[in-house]
Amino acid sequence: MSSSEVLDGEAEWNGGIMGQQKNLEGYVGFANLPNQVYRKSVKRGFEFTLMVVGESGLGKSTLINSLFLTDLYSPEYPGPSHRIKKTVQVEQSKVLVKEGGVHLLLTIVDTPGFGDAVDNSNCWQPVTDYIDSKFEDFLNAESRVNRRQMPDNRVHCCLYFIAPSGHGLKPLDIEFMKRLHEKVNIIPLIAKADTMTPEECQQFKRQIMKEIHEHKIKIYDFPETDDEEEMKMIRKIKDRLPLAVVGSNTIIEVDGKRVRGRQYPWGVAEVENGDHCDFTILRNMLIRTHMQDLKDVTNNVHYENYRSRKLAAVTYNGVDNNKNKGQLTKPDTPDGMSPLAQMEEERREHVAKMNKMEQEMEQVFDMKVKEKLQKLKDSEVELQRRHEQMRKNLEAQYKELEEKRRQFEDEKTNWEIQQRILEQQKLEASRTMEKGKKKKIF
Repeated sequence: MSSSEVLDGEAEWNGGIMGQQKNLEGYVGFANLPNQVYRKSVKRGFEFTLMVVGESGLGKSTLINSLFLTDLYSPEYPGPSHRIKKTVQVEQSKVLVKEGGVHLLLTIVDTPGFGDAVDNSNCWQPVTDYIDSKFEDFLNAESRVNRRQMPDNRVHCCLYFIAPSGHGLKPLDIEFMKRLHEKVNIIPLIAKADTMTPEECQQFKRQIMKEIHEHKIKIYDFPETDDEEEMKMIRKIKDRLPLAVVGSNTIIEVDGKRVRGRQYPWGVAEVENGDHCDFTILRNMLIRTHMQDLKDVTNNVHYENYRSRKLAAVTYNGVDNNKNKGQLTKPDTPDGMSPLAQMEEERREHVAKMNKMEQEMEQVFDMKVKEKLQKLKDSEVELQRRHEQMRKNLEAQYKELEEKRRQFEDEKTNWEIQQRILEQQKLEASRTMEKGKKKKIF
């Protein structure tokens, strides 16, 4: 295209702006932009890192094989819990999964020995160190001159397996999730859900979610969307949390149909049957619908928190400020704000937060004191009422006794009068008899 043609095009466009509207007929072509992004993404391939955490024997390796339909773990290459001594370590396994021309480099991070010791103090430390080390590697890769090859080995999702005890979360479960919920997307799973009845499983789910909310544990929050159908699906997933899963790589024939499941004397627990477990919901959410969102949340929230915290810990003199290492910084911090100014802003926010908490505690204390005083007043009124009631009862009893005493005195007086009358009558009768005897003698 020559320069004159460009000028003519600009003149036509400016003319349209000035009021000479020109309708563009035909297909412009920018609707093909998603196709360009799709081709580029398919060519480059995708990366996803999945961490599985839980006690030994909960079926973590079997579930991973079931999710991705791959023999990541096999009898020749068993799961880490079968290969490593029962100490808390972190081991990663990589496998390239191909489907429909799309390549997915899947990294599985396992934690053999987690929760198996007698003393599990700080057993989460190797896990947090691993997650922080991957954040550090990515931060260093961003800081290099050549940033063309930047493999993303950050942990995008953590599947936390909960033992199907039916009695809620263990203290170790609560402490682990509280230590990691600011670093990784946590999705709680009830392992081996076929060991419980449907009623026990639902009750167990309610108990777990109640304890998660009580301890303010942040699990993966599904994004809001304007699509009504997608929102229905998200609400369905939220209602089923924590997901109760069953893993199996055994093919069983049921009514002429081959399914993956577990054979029991009473029947077959089908892995991909939504009435038996939540495996299909987990697979669809993890792979088909929310894998990219898990990566986005990891990059935009958890990694940005780590990056801001790391940069804020360095002063102008290049000295590591240990006092502020533990403070989280907001991902949307202005680019022009210096680390010292940001630290001062965080200090002011912390002081304001503490003042607010102090005021709330004073309000709670005042409310408690008022409630106590009101209870004391109510108790005093109740005691006064009972005292008055007892006094009235005693007065009534006293009046009743006085009435009985008066009746007794009246009866006594009447009896004494009758006795005197009888004695007088006897005396008069004796005198009459003596007079009669004397008359007979004379």
